[in-house]
Amino acid sequence: MVQHVLDAARHDEVRATVVVVGHGATWVEKSILKRSNDTGPVTFVEQGQQLGTGHAVLVAVPTIDDALGATDGDVLIMPGDTPLLRPATIRALIAAHRDAGAGLTVLTAIVDDPTGYGRIVRGKDHKIARIVEERDATDAERQIDEINTSIMVVRQSLLGPALRLVGRQNAQNEYYLTDLVSVLYAAGHVTSAFILDDSVEAAGVNDRSQLAAAERELRRRINDEWMRRGVTMWDPAVTYVDSDVVLSPDVTLLPGTVLKGHCVVGPGTHIGPHAVLSDVTVGANAHVGTVEATNVRIGDDACVGSFCVLEPGTVIANGTRVVGGDPRTL
Repeated sequence: MVQHVLDAARHDEVRATVVVVGHGATWVEKSILKRSNDTGPVTFVEQGQQLGTGHAVLVAVPTIDDALGATDGDVLIMPGDTPLLRPATIRALIAAHRDAGAGLTVLTAIVDDPTGYGRIVRGKDHKIARIVEERDATDAERQIDEINTSIMVVRQSLLGPALRLVGRQNAQNEYYLTDLVSVLYAAGHVTSAFILDDSVEAAGVNDRSQLAAAERELRRRINDEWMRRGVTMWDPAVTYVDSDVVLSPDVTLLPGTVLKGHCVVGPGTHIGPHAVLSDVTVGANAHVGTVEATNVRIGDDACVGSFCVLEPGTVIANGTRVVGGDPRTL
């Protein structure tokens, strides 16, 4: 999930990427470093005490300042549980922040049901005066339908000093990152909002139901993109393609096919139905039936019949026909 967020944040002007880790830090770091060549250098900072989102950013400030040096750049702050964000949205947010000459810009969304989200409270000048969390909100504030996505851009020189003014006078006794808004607004800085066109992008993942919904939307986007590039899917709703998979034009995926990890599939190949391939390379014009395989190479024009289980390391030579069994090298 964090990897999708890092992908959305990729930008030509990014000079440093800092990930704040806490619970499960080792696993998170290993997972991200597996794709460090794609996301660029990543620095990890551990939040030893879980004292809130504001504290999480505060522990990263020294690393951020070291990376940016004396230049007064902008800091993009994103939570790790918003996998549906699009890179174009982040680029537009940064552009709007700079065009407004803002000290801080928050990505917001208008939703039919704002339950559970922080509400955007605007001042008479229409700037964002503060963000109030639901449990701290009044009945009137709970009626506000503009919500905080927890994504913001802050001028570097303002970030550290403003965070040090944030207190814990709230229902959770935590340092809220959102309190940056009221601190900077009170100091006279421009605190603006960039409203999402599609509020789905801001959906967070806090339970298994929300995770399934996010995965469903990501799968729809991935499948739609591949079909636009010339891949045929008999039933996209039940075809699963990971974000690292590479497909060539004229590939055909039959219903129930699952491609995981870094699969690479050559042109003219047919896969499925109900094939499950993980980190598998398939050549051109191959036919792969109901096959389960991990870390396997299947050559050009090869045919692997249904109900085969291929062990890791198996190599199917060009033009080979496999009817059954469990070959190591054919």
